[in-house]
Amino acid sequence: MENYYDILGVTETATPDEIKKTYRKLAMEHHPDKGGDEEKFKKISQAYDILGDDTKRQQYDNQRKNPFGDLGNMFNDFFNGGFTQRKTNAPEKVLNVEIGCLESYIGVEKTFEYERKIKCEPCNGIGGERIRCVHCNGAGHTTITIGSGFFQQVIRQPCNACRGVGELFKKVCNGCGGSGTNPKKDSIRIKIPQGIDEGQFLRLQGKGDYFSGGYGNLIIRVFVKPQDNFEKRENHLIYQSYLNLEDLTKENLEIPHPNGNILVKLPNDFDSTKPLRVKGKGYRGEYIGDLIIYLNVKFNRKGK
Repeated sequence: MENYYDILGVTETATPDEIKKTYRKLAMEHHPDKGGDEEKFKKISQAYDILGDDTKRQQYDNQRKNPFGDLGNMFNDFFNGGFTQRKTNAPEKVLNVEIGCLESYIGVEKTFEYERKIKCEPCNGIGGERIRCVHCNGAGHTTITIGSGFFQQVIRQPCNACRGVGELFKKVCNGCGGSGTNPKKDSIRIKIPQGIDEGQFLRLQGKGDYFSGGYGNLIIRVFVKPQDNFEKRENHLIYQSYLNLEDLTKENLEIPHPNGNILVKLPNDFDSTKPLRVKGKGYRGEYIGDLIIYLNVKFNRKGK
């Protein structure tokens, strides 16, 4: 079992806030669009998917502390009269989407297109006409005896012929080739919450792929990208301003802002290495961020 704590570089006692901040930093460093390693990025995202969710983290911690828990349940099921058939949940489908940092600031409705697997109607999602497996008599498992005398042990294992289903195809559905599903182009329109951050998830119930009698969830993983010289840094709204010679002679600088333009007084001691800060004009989340303005001087010395 992979150690997700080591992948994120946090301790097992790390708080949710510490895990979230560490993930954001690593996601920015290793994002494939920024030259990062894709496999490393996938592992980081997988680790945060588990540790960033309280329920999944608790299950993961319990499994690490008791790796034979499932084995114990298996023996309990066996000695209580056979294996218990557990309901198989449809796997969740992950859709990576990009939004601009200003879209995150305002909170907008956006439509995203994606491809999903839907139930094949001709066969009602079962893949074709089925018959009971003759190898396991429909049980989905077979038994083998190991040892002899007083040391005999009976073990049940999934049937190799039907792969534990208990049925075989008599006739495969021509509509789906036996898979029970068909691909479909779909779209979803959602409201992007204000202040949504890099790597956060939105879960839409029943909008994923069809699997074993039901539809799984669609997980939308959000990536926030720079937009119109703005970028998001924690709860701060960062703006890269570009000034010419005329701008340097002005008393005030007009800065665009999602809530309306802001006039910012230029200091007499102009220093492009020191950004200007407007309190309370950033994102609203765990705390209210600021608008941070970087002063970049850019002009043609020959006046062209």
